[in-house]
Parts: sequence; structure tokens; C-alpha cells
Amino acid sequence: MAKSQLLIISQGRTFECAVEEGVVWETKRKGSPGKLTFNVIKDEKLGFYEGDAVQFHYDGKEIFFGYVFSKKRSNNRIISVTAYDQLRYFKNKDTYVFKNKTAAQVLQKLASDFQLKTGIVADTKHIIPSRVEDNQELFTIMENVLSETTNYTKEIYILYDDFGSLCLRNIKELELDLLIDEQSGETFDYTTSIDDGTYNKIKLVRENKETGRREIFIAQDSENINNWGILQYTDTVGEKENGIVKADSLLKLYNLKSRKLNINQVFGDKRVRGGSKIGVYMYLGDLTVQNYMIVDSVKHTFYESDHRMDLTLMDGGEFIA
Repeated sequence: MAKSQLLIISQGRTFECAVEEGVVWETKRKGSPGKLTFNVIKDEKLGFYEGDAVQFHYDGKEIFFGYVFSKKRSNNRIISVTAYDQLRYFKNKDTYVFKNKTAAQVLQKLASDFQLKTGIVADTKHIIPSRVEDNQELFTIMENVLSETTNYTKEIYILYDDFGSLCLRNIKELELDLLIDEQSGETFDYTTSIDDGTYNKIKLVRENKETGRREIFIAQDSENINNWGILQYTDTVGEKENGIVKADSLLKLYNLKSRKLNINQVFGDKRVRGGSKIGVYMYLGDLTVQNYMIVDSVKHTFYESDHRMDLTLMDGGEFIA
């Protein structure tokens, strides 16, 4: 039987809490902090406050380190708690002007300014000539610089909190030796869509200050325009950027149907987090998926005798019909 341990550190005191079964840990691929929700059983000695640190271990392994953000009393003895990891502070807004910085350097700057701890931070290599972020969430700032990095390098980087340290790693390093098939979970559903994040025409605009003319760069897929109609993505391109190369890169990135697979009550693996890549081999009615998929979100539920996951997976490679 697995042993769980939940600690709350409050004003120099550490409480090992008695919790009800069903501690839930949730992470997403981007734009959201890791979240731990649990019900703690109140006794005479326990006393804690918003902002206190929380540690959760399961089966002797580190799962979550974060901070209490809300408490709810449902009766005299049960307190429902929501805690978030450091990425919760990426909801803060600020204004920045960056010049000749990589995404990794931007992350280090944000972490330093907001007194956050970093761990493994990959060298993202691509230097962004200049960028102005006016009153934006830190999440948005990082998403912008990482998207630009991906456009130029074709490499995807995942930002996450690993037990109290902000990490930025190439998604290739988050590939797990884990296989999901039809027998892995209780239920699944599979969705394809061109409704969100799919574009078959890219239009980039640059105002040429020397000539006073507007330069337009277009990349498009005529076949998919015939199939889907025009789905256009429009953006600007910097003075030093190659507009043709950027338009072609964006078309390759966005000219695809999105594919999502939800599968519930999979046997738990604590290594799985938003941004992980796991192997999938499943017959889905009209096709068979036999490749790695990216974890868009995962909800872990920990019990004394069991650990289960609800997964939302997105296309991470080619599908085999």
C-alpha cells in the first residue's frame, strides 16, 4: 500500500497533516500553474494560513511543492485546500522591453524579478532581436518568446515547476517509456478539429520605414483552402526577420487538424505532467494512432491503495490510417 505524506510549513512549524483520500494534482502543458487540492482533517494543533508552503509526497517520491491559496471550511473538522506551484505567480502582469535575449534569458529575468527559484533551464539558442511586452501576464510573455523560438528552431520547449524549481526543457527530454492502449483506461474519446489553432494561409506584414511601403509575405496551402475554406493567420514581421521563412514556418506549424484524445482512469505514473510525451497505440474507429502524443493536461488522483490519471493528449506525431 502506497504511503502519502502531506506537510504544511507555517511560521516555522511543520505539520504532517491527516488528509482524506483523493488528493488531486493537476498540470497543463502551458498557461496554467500546477494545482494540488486536498481535504485536511483539523485537529487541536493544526493552524495554517494562505501563503504557507505545502509539500506532497507519494510512495516516497516528491510530487508537489507549492503554496496555499485558498481554504474552505465544509464542517468543523474538514478544511478544503487549494495550493499552486510557483507558476501561479506567472499570472502577475508587468511591462518589459527585451533586446537580443533568448527565451531562457527572459525566463531567468522574470524569475529574478519575482523572486522565484529556477532549476534546469535549457539553452534555447535563438536570439530574439527585440520585443516589447506592455502590461502582459508573465505567462503571455513566456508563451510569446517560446512561440517565436519554435518558429525559428522547430524545437518545442516546456515550462513547468518541478517540486519548487522552475524548469524549461526541450520536449524531447520529456519523452517517457510509457504506453497507453485501449486497455489502459476505463473510457476514452477522440476529437479532430480545424476550429482552434488551424490556419492554411499565413499573412505577415512589415512596414518598411525606408521606402514607406508595406511589405506582405504570404504562405498558403491551396489544397487545404479548397477543403476547409480560408483560415488565415495574420501577424507582423520585424525589420531584421526573413518574412518568407517565417511565413513558411508558421504554415508548417498551423496547417494541420488538431487531434485530441481523452482517456480516463489510467494507472498513475507520477512522471506524467503537462508537456510530457507518451506512447499511444490505439484503434480509434477510423484510424489507428501509433506514435507519441503530447500530454496537454493531466489530473492525478492519489489514494492509499491506488493512483489514477485522467489524460488529455494532443497530436505529437504522424497518425497511421
